Amino acid sequence: MQFLQPIWSMPRPLKRLVSIVVDILFIVFAFWAAFATRLDGIEIYMQDVSYWKLLAVLIPCTLLVFTKSGLYRAILRYLSLHAVLSICISAIISSAFIVFISYFNYLYMPRSIPVIYATYLVMLCGGSRLIVRVLVSDLLGKQKKKVLIYGAGSAGLQLANMLRQGKEFHPIAFIDDDRKKHKTTMQGITIYRPKYLERLIKKHCISTVLLAVPSASQVQKKVIIESLAKLHVEVLTIPNLDDLVNGKLSIGQLKEVSIDDLLGRVAVTPQAELMEANIKDKVVMVTGAGGSIGSELCRQIILNKPTTLVLFELSEFSLYQIEHELSQIIANQQLSINVVPLLGSVQRLNRLAATMKAFKVQTVYHAAAYKHVPLVEYNVVEGVRNNIFGTNYAAQAAIEAKVESFVLISTDKAVRPTNVMGTTKRVAELGLQALAQVENAKPNGTRFCMVRFGNVLGSSGSVIPLFKKQIAQGGPITLTHKDITRYFMTIPEAAQLVIQAGAMGKGGDVFVLDMGESVKIADLARNLIHLSGLEVRSDENPDGDIEIRCTGLRPGEKLYEELLIGDNVGKTAHERIMTANEEFLPLNEYNQLLDDLDTACHNFDHATIRQLLIDAPTGFAPVDGIGDLVWKAEQ
Repeated sequence: MQFLQPIWSMPRPLKRLVSIVVDILFIVFAFWAAFATRLDGIEIYMQDVSYWKLLAVLIPCTLLVFTKSGLYRAILRYLSLHAVLSICISAIISSAFIVFISYFNYLYMPRSIPVIYATYLVMLCGGSRLIVRVLVSDLLGKQKKKVLIYGAGSAGLQLANMLRQGKEFHPIAFIDDDRKKHKTTMQGITIYRPKYLERLIKKHCISTVLLAVPSASQVQKKVIIESLAKLHVEVLTIPNLDDLVNGKLSIGQLKEVSIDDLLGRVAVTPQAELMEANIKDKVVMVTGAGGSIGSELCRQIILNKPTTLVLFELSEFSLYQIEHELSQIIANQQLSINVVPLLGSVQRLNRLAATMKAFKVQTVYHAAAYKHVPLVEYNVVEGVRNNIFGTNYAAQAAIEAKVESFVLISTDKAVRPTNVMGTTKRVAELGLQALAQVENAKPNGTRFCMVRFGNVLGSSGSVIPLFKKQIAQGGPITLTHKDITRYFMTIPEAAQLVIQAGAMGKGGDVFVLDMGESVKIADLARNLIHLSGLEVRSDENPDGDIEIRCTGLRPGEKLYEELLIGDNVGKTAHERIMTANEEFLPLNEYNQLLDDLDTACHNFDHATIRQLLIDAPTGFAPVDGIGDLVWKAEQ
C-alpha cells in the first residue's frame, strides 16, 4: 500500500477537495442507482432534464449538510461512530430534499426511491471512509513498533486508543488474567490469557510489553513483572491515566517498570494522627535537609502543615534545590508555612543552638550524616566528626533550646557493624540513649529516639540508578559479590515511617522499620536486564547483551545486613514499626568515650580511633585494615 502514501501526505485543504469531488460522484451514483433499483428502464428519467435539475440542486444541498455536520473536518484515521452517525443523518436530510424538490416540481418520484437513495449514500460515503481508515491504520501500524498490552480493563482500552493515534506503538493484542475475557475483542484487538504470552511474542516478534494494570496490588504487579522478566522483553508502564486523558502527559512518557513494583513491597497508608503529632502547627527543623532522606522528610512535613520548617544543610546547591521545590509546593497548594533555608554544619554546636533558640524549634529530624560506606572508610576522622560528634552537638543544642522531640535517622549498618560508617551511627545511637536517660528524668526534657532502616530506593549512592545507567551504556553491571543481599524501601515510605516512629517515642527508643524480605542484588540486576528487553551475557550465553561482573566486596562492606542486634524486639501501634531494647552506656562513660575520640581524631591517631570504636558496646568487628587515605599515604 505504499502507492497510497502520496494521498496520505497531501495537504489537508487538498484532501478536503478530493473528499468533496468523490462525494459528488457518490451522490450522483446513489441517485441514479436508486432509480435503477426501483424502476425498469431508467433511460427515460435520465433523458428528462427535470431530474438533472433536481440533482443539480440536491448536490450542493447535500454537501452543505455534510459540511455543517463536520464531516469534512473529521480526520479519517480517527473516524468515530459519531462521524458515521453524522453521515446517516445527513443522508436522511438529503433524501428529504428529493421528496421536497420533486413534490413542488410535480416530478414522478416513487416513495421508496428516497429510502433506497439514503441507503446507497450511507454505504458509499460511510463505507469509503471506513475503508480509508482501515487502510491508513494498516499502513501506519506497519511503520510502528508492535507491542502487547497487559491489562484489558479501562486503562488498557484508553491506552490502546492513544497508541493508535500516536506514531510509536501498534497494539497487537491484550493480555488479561480474566478468563471471561479470553478470545473476546476490544476495539478490534483480541484478548488472550497470560499462557499465550510467549507464543504471541515469538509470532509477532514482540520486544515490548506495556503494563496497564493500575488497580493491581504491588504483590500482583510483582508476579506479573517476574513472569515478563523471564521472556526477555522490555516492560514499560503507563503514566497516570488521568494525566494522559487531560493531555498533561504523552505516550512518549511511558516509563520503565519502577523498582518498587519489581520488589512487590506493599506500602501501608500512614496514620494521620502519628504524622501530625510532632509537626502540625509546630516549628520543625531538618538537618541534612538537602539529602535523599532529608529532602523527602521535608516534603512529607509540609503536607502536615507546620508553622515553620527550618532547612539546615551544609551544601549550598542542595539547600537551594530543596528550598525552591518546597516554595513551589507551598505556593501551588496555598499553604501558610514559613520555610527557612540555613547553611550550616552539624559540627558547629553554637550554630545549631543559636538556630534552634532563634526559631523556637519544637521538633528536630537529624538526617545529616556521611552514609557512603567506602568513603567513610577512606575518611575516618571526618566520618567520626560528622556522624558521632555532629549528632551529639545537635542533641546538646536541642536540650539547650528545650526542643520537645529529637529523631535520629539511623541505619541497619549500625547492627553488628563491619565498617566505620555503621559503627559511627551505632555510637551516635548510644549517645542519644545516654542523653535520653537523663532527659527522661526531667519534667519536660527532650524526647530522643532513633529510627533504624536499610537502603532506600533512588537515594544518592543507591545501586538501582547505577545499574540502570550501566545497562543504558551497554554494560557491564558491576556487582561486588554474587551472594550479596540488601533490604529496600521507597524514600516516601521511609520518610513517613520515620515521622510516625518519632511520634511514638517516649525517650531513648530504638525503632526498627519492617523492611520486608532482603533482596539478592544479583537477582535484581538480572531482572533489570531482562525487563530492558536484553539478555545476560555469561559463559552459558556468550551472545547475551549485558555482562554481570563481580568486583569483590568494598572496604567495610557486608554480605548481609541486619536490623536487630538481639531478639529483644517489641511491637508498636504501627504494624511496620518495631522497638529494639539494646545495651547502651551511662552518660558519664559516653562523655569519656567522646573525649578520647576527640583527642584521637585531633592527633589523627587511627589505631586509637579504631580501638575505641571496637571497645565501645557497638559490636564493631572490622573486616579490613585501616582504610583512611591520608593515614595510608603517611605510612
